[in-house]
Amino acid sequence: MKGFRSWTRRAFLKVGSGLIGAGAGGTLLAASPAEFPSGPPPKHSPNNRLNLVLIGAGGRGRYLAAEALRQGENIVALCDVDAGQLTSARKFLSAQGEAGAQTAEKLRLYDDYRKLLDEAKLFDAVLVATGARWHAPISMAMMKAGKHVYCEKPLVRTLAEARQLAELARSSPVATQTGTQGCSAWSTRRAIDVLRAGLLGPIREVYLWCDFYGPNPASHSAPPGEDPIPAGLNWDFWLGPVPYRPYKSGLYHPGCLKFQNWLFMDNGMLAGQGAHTFPLAVLGLELGPPVRVETELPEPLQETYPSKAYFKFEFAGRGNQPPVTLWWTDGGRYPPEEVTQDLKTGLGKVPQGGLLFRGEKGQLYAGGWGGEGILKLAGDKKWRGVLDHEAAKEVPPRLPRAPGDNHMAEWFQACRSGPKPLTCFETGAQIAEVFLPGILALRLNRPIQWDAQHLRVPDAPEADQWIQNNYRTKWLI
Repeated sequence: MKGFRSWTRRAFLKVGSGLIGAGAGGTLLAASPAEFPSGPPPKHSPNNRLNLVLIGAGGRGRYLAAEALRQGENIVALCDVDAGQLTSARKFLSAQGEAGAQTAEKLRLYDDYRKLLDEAKLFDAVLVATGARWHAPISMAMMKAGKHVYCEKPLVRTLAEARQLAELARSSPVATQTGTQGCSAWSTRRAIDVLRAGLLGPIREVYLWCDFYGPNPASHSAPPGEDPIPAGLNWDFWLGPVPYRPYKSGLYHPGCLKFQNWLFMDNGMLAGQGAHTFPLAVLGLELGPPVRVETELPEPLQETYPSKAYFKFEFAGRGNQPPVTLWWTDGGRYPPEEVTQDLKTGLGKVPQGGLLFRGEKGQLYAGGWGGEGILKLAGDKKWRGVLDHEAAKEVPPRLPRAPGDNHMAEWFQACRSGPKPLTCFETGAQIAEVFLPGILALRLNRPIQWDAQHLRVPDAPEADQWIQNNYRTKWLI
C-alpha cells in the first residue's frame, strides 16, 4: 500500500463529507470536495494478487468472491450484519477448491463495515453486494478511503445518490465497476458500435421488457405486527439508511427478490432488471435523462412495486439524432404485437425479455442482459447475429474489449492501472438517471416533466422525498 497513509476511522471522519445528504427543501448540500489519501492508488503487477473484502455475504456476494478466487485474487475478509450469512459464506468458499479452502481458514469476519476502515492496510479493494439501500453509502465511504470498488446493481437507490456517486467517481483515483455483467459481452459492445454508427438509420422507438420472474403480487403494504429477530441478525443495521420497519419473518429478508419490491428500500423490477437492460439503450443511443415520463398502474400503489409495470420515457434529440421514445414493461406485459411480430416470426416466439430498437433502416434486438444481439436491416430475409452480419462487420470497433469478455477481469485490470471499465460508476450513475425518474411518475401516479439539471419535478415539490436521500444516519460514517 505504498503511497497511502494509514487511515483510522477517526482520520476518515475528518474527510470532506461530499454530497451525502439533503438540506431544507431537498436541496443538495454543498460541501467541500472530498479528500483522498495522498498519492495514487496502489499499483499491482500482473502477478501480484489483490486483497479483497466482500461486504454483503449473501448468495450474490458469494458468487463474486468465488469468481475473484477463480481469477487468482485474494479474499481476506467478509463483512455482514447477519452472522448466519457469514457462516454460510465461509462454508461456501471453503468448498471452492484448494484456493477456497485456504481462504476460508484465514478469513477475517466483520459485522460492521466501519470497522474495516480501522484496518485499511488489510485490503486494496471491495466487493459490495448488500442491496441497493446500502450500495451508495458504502461505496462512497470506501472510495474516500482510497479503495477500489465493485458494486452490484442497482448501483443507487435515489437520483441524488446517482448524481453524488458520479461526482465522487470523477474526482477519485480508484477503479470502479457496476455489476451489470452483460455489458462486458463482446456482442453488447459491438451492438453499441452498430447503434452509434447509425446502421439502423434514425431511431425513434425502443422497447424494453422483462417477464423472467412472472407477475409480482399486487402492490400491497406490510402486515401489522412483528416477529422475533433471528439470533445473529442486526436488523436495525440491516435496514441502515432507510426508514425503520419492524422485523417480519420472510417478508424483507434474506434475498434480493424479497426486498427488491419494497419501494422504501429499492425500486422494483425497473431497477432490478432494468439496470441490466437499459445500458445498451443508454450507451448505444447516447441518452441523457428523459424530459418526460408517464406510467400506468394496474392497481393502486401501496408500499410495493406494482404487479405489472408500464413506463414511457421521452428523450430530446441529441446532436443529429432525433427525439426517441423508450417503453419499459414487466410482470407479463409485453410490447404491442405489431412491434414484436417480425421478431416472433424470426425466432418462433417473443423472448421473455430484452430490448428492441426500431430504426428507419432496420431493427436490432438484444437479450435482457444486453447480449445475444441480432440484427435485421431493410431487405434482409432473416435476423443475423450482430457479430456475423456483413454490414455490422464493416463498422469499426470503437469500444475496448473486456479481457476474456469477463466483467470482473475488466475491473481487476483497472485496479492495476489499466483502462477504466465501460460501466464504471460514472456510467452506472448515468444509466440510473435515465430510469429512476420512472419511479417518480409511479409514486405520483401521473405523467411528469423531469428537470434533470436541478433534480426536480417542477410542479411537484412532494417528489423531493423520493429524489433526495433523507437517510437515517445512525449506521453511516
